[in-house]
Amino acid sequence: MSYESETLRKYKMPSKKEVEQALLVSLFKNNGVIKEFGSGEEIVNDIADKFNLSYEQRNAHLETIYRKENRIKRSFLWHRLLFRAAHDLANHNFVSRPTKTFLLTNKREWMLTEKGYDAALKLLHLPEKSKDLLLIKSYEVQKIVKKLVDSSAPKNYNPFNIETKTIKITKELSLRVRGFRQAVIEAYDWKCAFCGIKINSPNSLLWEVQAAHIVPHGSKGKDDIWNGLALCSLHHWAFDVGWFTLQNDFTIKISSKLNSLPEDFGKIGDFDFMRMNLNKKTKIFLPQKEEIYPHQNAITWHRENKFYQ
Repeated sequence: MSYESETLRKYKMPSKKEVEQALLVSLFKNNGVIKEFGSGEEIVNDIADKFNLSYEQRNAHLETIYRKENRIKRSFLWHRLLFRAAHDLANHNFVSRPTKTFLLTNKREWMLTEKGYDAALKLLHLPEKSKDLLLIKSYEVQKIVKKLVDSSAPKNYNPFNIETKTIKITKELSLRVRGFRQAVIEAYDWKCAFCGIKINSPNSLLWEVQAAHIVPHGSKGKDDIWNGLALCSLHHWAFDVGWFTLQNDFTIKISSKLNSLPEDFGKIGDFDFMRMNLNKKTKIFLPQKEEIYPHQNAITWHRENKFYQ
């Protein structure tokens, strides 16, 4: 038995398999990413708490002797166990290593892969279809997000899919849809472009904001970031049915038909979620990058085909 194995047994540390499972669950509950396991990182203590590790277990050290340099390197046993578990998960494609994630996001983080995402769902007894609701990151989806966000908007952008045949729901298509949703909502900083509301569930897994298509899927609209808007559920509905649209300068334009509605329509208590912008020249909240603003061709189509003057 190796020195490290003996030390793990001496301090009655959790098995590597148990730590691997705890890491997958922690990744899931931390939006799909966690930082490297350095001293002071919150995740290190959070997982230790889940195992009810004692002070002695958390602070036990391994000692490595560097004979040529005549010095001893000491490292935390618990950190070492975490790293080995993460390393093994990466070897089996459950997570991406920080060096690999950095090339994609410029952040040194462990990130769930789709395989790891599926494994976390099983550990938590959640159905795979939960992916259609959650905004938890996976390496494969973030690759799509990066491609969408880094692309330059074409001047003659066509927001329509020219394919007329029925599209079969495949894993690749599912990733594309999730990538569109993630890209749009991240671009708008998880808030509604119309009213600015930004809120998630108490466990931080679900966001109120939704990725809306400007040219809808029903009209063969593309899953491109230039054909997307982040909207809360109320304003997503209002946009889809034509209560409001956008001018070319991204100013909100409200339908004049709102004036014919009873005064108590469109209100939540004293808050009027539609008339708040009726007589104002208010622009929507936009992404930081101008290159991923809604495209004029998509906006024009919505104004001409969905909006009620």
